[in-house]
Amino acid sequence: MQADPIQETLNNYKPKRQVVADDETSQDRQVNQNLNFTSSDFIDEKQFVNKHSEMPLKNFYRYIINEEPNFYEESKNGWPQNTGLFESIPTSPLFTLGMITPDNWLVESVSTPYDLDNIHLDEVEDIGIFADFELEHLLLEGHCFEQSTGNPPRGLQFILNTNSSLNYDKNQLNQKNKIQDTIVMANLGYFQLKADPGVWNLNLRPGRSNDIYSIVNHENTDPSSTNENVVFIISNFLSNVIKVRVSKKPDKINDQVLFDDDDDSQNSIWSSISSWTNSMGNNHENTMNQLNEAQKDSERLNIFSVASGHLYERLLRIMMLSVLKNTKTPVKFWFLKNYLSPTFKNILPLMAEKYNFDYELVQYKWPRWLHQQTEKQRTIWGYKILFLDVLFPLDVKKIIFVDADQVVRTDLKELKDFDLGGAPYGYTPFCDSRKDMDGFRFWKHGYWASHLQGRKYHISALYVVDLVKFRRIAAGDRLRGQYQGLSQDPNSLSNLDQDLPNNMIHQVSIKSLPQEWLWCETWCDDKSKKKAKTIDLCNNPKTKEPKLTAAKRILPEWQGYDDEIRQFIEKFNYNKTKNINENEESIEKINSNDNKIENEESIHTEL
Repeated sequence: MQADPIQETLNNYKPKRQVVADDETSQDRQVNQNLNFTSSDFIDEKQFVNKHSEMPLKNFYRYIINEEPNFYEESKNGWPQNTGLFESIPTSPLFTLGMITPDNWLVESVSTPYDLDNIHLDEVEDIGIFADFELEHLLLEGHCFEQSTGNPPRGLQFILNTNSSLNYDKNQLNQKNKIQDTIVMANLGYFQLKADPGVWNLNLRPGRSNDIYSIVNHENTDPSSTNENVVFIISNFLSNVIKVRVSKKPDKINDQVLFDDDDDSQNSIWSSISSWTNSMGNNHENTMNQLNEAQKDSERLNIFSVASGHLYERLLRIMMLSVLKNTKTPVKFWFLKNYLSPTFKNILPLMAEKYNFDYELVQYKWPRWLHQQTEKQRTIWGYKILFLDVLFPLDVKKIIFVDADQVVRTDLKELKDFDLGGAPYGYTPFCDSRKDMDGFRFWKHGYWASHLQGRKYHISALYVVDLVKFRRIAAGDRLRGQYQGLSQDPNSLSNLDQDLPNNMIHQVSIKSLPQEWLWCETWCDDKSKKKAKTIDLCNNPKTKEPKLTAAKRILPEWQGYDDEIRQFIEKFNYNKTKNINENEESIEKINSNDNKIENEESIHTEL
C-alpha cells in the first residue's frame, strides 16, 4: 500500500514558533504605525506592556503620504491632499508641531495663524490647529577626500551654480538658482549645499581652494562631468550624495587652504578681491563692484539670532529695534530660517523697509551622521554653536550673536571692533556680584571647577565670532567632534550651546569680554546695571518670573519698544506682500497669546 504523501508530511511536521518582539511604545513603532503590518496577522498572539514609572509616549505621528497619486485638489473629507490629521489626542498638554522629513529635504511652514511651539488644544476652536508646510529645497550632500592621503581637505571651499562658468559674483550668493558656497568639514569630509530639481555644477571656489587643489575624480555625478566642472542632475526626491577626490597641484604641495597667521582682516579682504577678479578676468566694472562690496561688508554689522515661537519672535523684534536705535552703522540681521513662523517671515521685509536694515535667512540641515537631538529646543541650541563655519556665506568675516530676549543699549560696532587677542570668539563671563545666587553657580564646584582650572564660565547669550579665524583653526570641526562624543551621554551638555564652548576652552580659546557687555539681574547686582551695554532676560531659578513680566520691570525702555512694534503690526499692509494667508486677527492673537504662554516657556534657561 502506497503511503499517503500528505499524511507523511503531517507526521514529520515539527511546529515552529516565530517570535516577534514589537515595542508598541517606541518612537520607531509610532513612526512606522502606518505600514501594512499588524500584529493581528499572527496566530497565538500575546500582547503585554512592561511597567513604566512614566509612559514613554510623548509624541504623536502621522504620515503625510498617499498610497497612490491623486490629482484632485481636495480629498473626500474636504481636507487638502497630503494632509496629516491628528484626532482624539489629549487637549490639556502643551504641544509643538513639527515635520520629520528625509535627510535631504528642507521643509518650512508657509501658512498658519497659530504658534506651533505653544499649542493649547483646549483653547482653540472646534476646527482645531492647521498649518501648511512646503518643500523648499533639496540638498546636495557630498564627501571630499585627498587622492593621495585619503584625508579630508580641511577648509576646502566649493561653489554650486546653475551655470558651468567659473565666474564668481558674490552678489548672487544665496539667490535662488544662483551661487551657493560652503567649506568641507574635517568631519568625514562632509559638505552640503541647497539645490532644486535641475542641472547643477560644482566647482572649487576661486581663491586659495582653486589655486592649491584640482578635482581629479568624482562619483555619483552626471556622465557629462569633467574634472574641471562636476555636473549632477537632481531629478527626484531621493538623497543626492556625491564623492569628490582632489589633489594638490605640483607647485602647491606644501600649501594649506587654512593657515593660522596674524595677517589683518583688511589684507584678507584685498586678497579675496584679487582672487575674485583674477578668476573673472580684467573687467574693470566687475573689479570696482567687488571693491565697493568689500568696503560695505567691512563696515556692516552682522547680527545673528535664533527664535522659535511667537513669544520669542516678539522678543526678537524688540531686540532688533534696540540694536537699530543705538547704532549708526549699517546692520544686517541673520536669522535661522528653520524655525521661524510664517508671520515673522512675512513681516520681516516690511520691517527692513521701515527701519532701513538688511537681513538674510540662513538654513542648514543637521547632518545625518552627527548625533541628533530629540528635543526641538536642544536642536536650536546646537545650531547656535555647531555650524558657525558653514551657516554663513564665506565672505562674512565677523558675526555677533545676540539672544532674542536681550535688549541692546550701545552701538554694537564697539563689540565688532573689539580685539579678541587671537581667539576665534569672545563671550561674557557669568557675573559673580549677586551673592545670594551663589548656591546656583554650578561652575564653582565639581566637574566645572576642576575643568576650568580658574578660568571663567561664559554665558552664551551674547558672543562675537571672528569667522576667518574660526574657520582657519577648524574650530567648527573641533566643536562637532567633541559634541559627538559628549552627546551620547544624556546627562552631558545640559546647556548645549553654553557647556560645549566652555568645555572646549583648552582647545578653542575664548576671549572674555568686559563684564558690562552683558548684564543679567539673576547673576549681577543692581549697582552694575547702570554700566550695562546689553541686558539679558535670563531666567531666575529662584523666582521663575515670566519673561514679559521681568522685561517690563527691569527695562524702562522695553514697553516703548513693544508699543512701537505693536503699532507697526497694526498698520501692517497685507497687500504689499504675496502669499500671506493670515488675517489681522492672527496678528493680534500673537500678542494676546504671548501673555498666556510666558509661564510655560521652554526656551533656553541659563543656570
